[in-house]
Amino acid sequence: MFLDPSDFNGGIIAAIFGAYLIFIVVLLAIVIIPFWFILKKAGFSPWLALLNIVPLGTLILLYVLAFGEWKVIPAPPAGWQPPYPPQPPYPPQA
Repeated sequence: MFLDPSDFNGGIIAAIFGAYLIFIVVLLAIVIIPFWFILKKAGFSPWLALLNIVPLGTLILLYVLAFGEWKVIPAPPAGWQPPYPPQPPYPPQA
């Protein structure tokens, strides 16, 4: 009628611990992957994204991004662009 604690043999604890580890890895991936791409585009080493693993590392990384010198080359101005709205086509010549 009642469950005997010796019947579990640590199986439930191992399953909960495994699920917890998977949950933590997924959460870290959700945070680290976007920071990896942001840092790469900003000209920083993408390995700085691993600072998110350290407690308060995300705060440090945000300050690095906010106040650091971004090594990004601005996009060149586009060449000739047609006027907006586009002109209607000429009527066909007969």
